[in-house]
Amino acid sequence: MINSINGILEAAKGGTTGVIAVAAAHDQPVIEAVVAARKEGIATPLLVGHVDKIEAMLRDEGENPADYEIIAGDTDADCAAKAVALCAEGKANFLMKGILGTADLMRAVFNKECGLRTSHLTTHCMIYETPAYEKMLVLTDGGVNTFPDFDKKVEILENAAMVLQALGYESINASCICGAEQVNPKIQSTVEADELSKMDRWQKYNMNVIGPVALDLAVSKEACHHKGFHAPGAGEADILMVPNYEVGNGIGKALTMFANARNAGIILGAKVPIVLVSRADSADSKLASIALGSVLSARMKLD
Repeated sequence: MINSINGILEAAKGGTTGVIAVAAAHDQPVIEAVVAARKEGIATPLLVGHVDKIEAMLRDEGENPADYEIIAGDTDADCAAKAVALCAEGKANFLMKGILGTADLMRAVFNKECGLRTSHLTTHCMIYETPAYEKMLVLTDGGVNTFPDFDKKVEILENAAMVLQALGYESINASCICGAEQVNPKIQSTVEADELSKMDRWQKYNMNVIGPVALDLAVSKEACHHKGFHAPGAGEADILMVPNYEVGNGIGKALTMFANARNAGIILGAKVPIVLVSRADSADSKLASIALGSVLSARMKLD
């Protein structure tokens, strides 16, 4: 079982090296990340974008551009289409966003004729590892689905379960985060959390789903004891499923800014995993996200 960021990095190094298609790779932080991934044996990059800029950036990193496959791309849309095509044609097994808009990339991903669309909902999973908690946490969905309805929440939770299953988890604890643990008909998120916790479909993942629960009851056995809250997996969550992206974004940034959390993120639901990194992400986060994409591309069947 892979249960740490270091474990993800080591698994990526220890398996067959994934091939990552980078859309609009002409961005120094992106080049730094893929150079590090190549050096560490985590991924082999295919760089799509402005050739002259990419070659200059590789030289700035002390690399020989001749050692990299570079595909000329003009506009953002052109870069996205060509990177997606590399994945669709089987030349790359996961995708990374470079210096282009997320909307441009996802339009190419969802192209009906030559994209990477599947029947699954596209969702975002962030894995966090912090000294304040004894194990990794998957936080979902803090970036793609803004205010999901119940049916979308089912798919969001299932995608997160698939990630942990692919990482070798034999049992999973998931918590549906709300403001409190009582079901209140006037607060739809509590009603839906209660419904999610009662679904039979989680048995195939050997997953306990509890909800509604406040954050403290999801991650603290001590809080559960003091409040007299008892449920399978209470206080030891592997997955935090949030009611909307505002909650997810807030928890995620708090973990990073205040709890010194390491993290890795991925978008699921397409035929290949999609790595989206921000300029604000640390070098460690960028590398871990690429490693996560490499591991999942080898272990998950997403179509």
